[in-house]
Amino acid sequence: MDEPHGHTLGGLPLELFSTEQSIPEHHHGLGEPGVAPYARGIHRTMYTQRRWTMRQYAGFSSASATNERFRLLLDRGQKGLSVAFDLPTQLGLDADDPLSMGEVGRVGVSISTLDDMRELLEGIPLDRVSTSMTINAPAIVLLAMYIVVAEEQGVSSEAISGTIQNDILKEYIARGTYIFPPGPSMRLICDIFEHCAAHVPRWNTISISGYHIREAGSTAAQELSFTLANALQYVDDAIARGLDVDAFAPRLSFFFNCHNDFFEEVAKFRAARVLWHDLMTERYAPTNPKSSMLRFHTQVAGVSLTAQQPLNNIARVTIQALAAVCGGTQSLHTNSYDEALGLPTESSATVALRTQQIIAEESGAADVVDPLGGSYHVERLTALMIDEVRGELGRIAEKGGALKAVEAGYQQREIHKAAFAHQRSLEIGERHIVGVNVHTMDETTSPPVQTIDADLARAQEARLKDVRARRDPGRLEAALQALDAGAKSSTNLMPLVLEAVRSEATVGEICGVLRGVFGEYTPPSGF
Repeated sequence: MDEPHGHTLGGLPLELFSTEQSIPEHHHGLGEPGVAPYARGIHRTMYTQRRWTMRQYAGFSSASATNERFRLLLDRGQKGLSVAFDLPTQLGLDADDPLSMGEVGRVGVSISTLDDMRELLEGIPLDRVSTSMTINAPAIVLLAMYIVVAEEQGVSSEAISGTIQNDILKEYIARGTYIFPPGPSMRLICDIFEHCAAHVPRWNTISISGYHIREAGSTAAQELSFTLANALQYVDDAIARGLDVDAFAPRLSFFFNCHNDFFEEVAKFRAARVLWHDLMTERYAPTNPKSSMLRFHTQVAGVSLTAQQPLNNIARVTIQALAAVCGGTQSLHTNSYDEALGLPTESSATVALRTQQIIAEESGAADVVDPLGGSYHVERLTALMIDEVRGELGRIAEKGGALKAVEAGYQQREIHKAAFAHQRSLEIGERHIVGVNVHTMDETTSPPVQTIDADLARAQEARLKDVRARRDPGRLEAALQALDAGAKSSTNLMPLVLEAVRSEATVGEICGVLRGVFGEYTPPSGF
């Protein structure tokens, strides 16, 4: 083994080259795929029998425009939907709320009513297509809308499959689209766990997300540490609620970022599976093997995309997507090369999907299981990642767990430090980004970008007016009063939200009732 060569910037220490002696004695060792602790993958054959789900993230403007994009992507070989919602929807506001002004349909699809959800999913067979929804604070409402639309299609709640993000802790840590204080938010999450375990068994009730933690500036090890700490908090709260770990843990899923450091990212994914298996078995002793089996979706790094020389982003996305595949992801979203400039065009979204298809069909990476397993470099990085994450989890445990640490601003401050260090490394030239601080060039043209219909907000306001005029006011009032009473008690709110949705209550009205009972969250500064 040679002397240490340096560091990945903000990451794990590197060696010039690694040997068998580089791998710590306590490393789990390779083992076999499909066997605990799953370092080599959760399935015996991984992609050799069935490819990962190619799930392109889409959502912009109106429900009808997003539905059109969904149909295009499904027609071109995508296997699952992934819905982006606009900021008003994410914050539980209707499109005609004064606070929604200027944001309707801007960063995702605008959903205020059951009619909007019907239009979003029109013509899509919900018994055959898996849907992921990036929604958190109002997740209980959007899931209820999805269930009701499926029922109207003749698809039972037992037959639908998909994921709601539903990860509020990372909103407090990194992303910011929270509504309610942590206590009531955790209650809503446990209500969803409990209801879906009994009535929506194929639905992943939470996607515990490191993606946004990484986008905010964390290191790879921090991304994994904070995500796993959040996951343990959700498990603790659900068990405290009286749920059996095997009743909900098999439906927990994870969502990770994938950056340009190819080997560190592969090691991160391998370490994540080992850590989750070990943490679950050590703390909860589940009897169902799936309760300790980490399944995850990957999205390549939006923050790594550059507005300068945007076609270079195709290479970045390819490297990141290949790392996710070599790391054993279950589903994958590849960003479009023009996303640093605006919403993806039809052309750029197709290139992003084709990138995955080329990896699957032409690269050979999907033809064997864990192709990098046994690499001295990768095994060493995997062991180092496990050790570093264990250390960080210990520090969070000393603070009382993820929720207490969040309330004290610990994770927020650590991410700020890492983001500052990253930015400083760019400014002094220690870190290179092609087209930004090295290999720059004069640029006079940019690719075309997707535009948003300027009349969308007015159209959504008109749709809301029509819904409010035609619905049964007596049924609506009874449903909202029942929801208010339920929120003031300890009853499970999911059935009450479903009835509110069936009565044509809007996202804003349902969240408004919950705001009235739970209040709104004001965060610490984090500095």
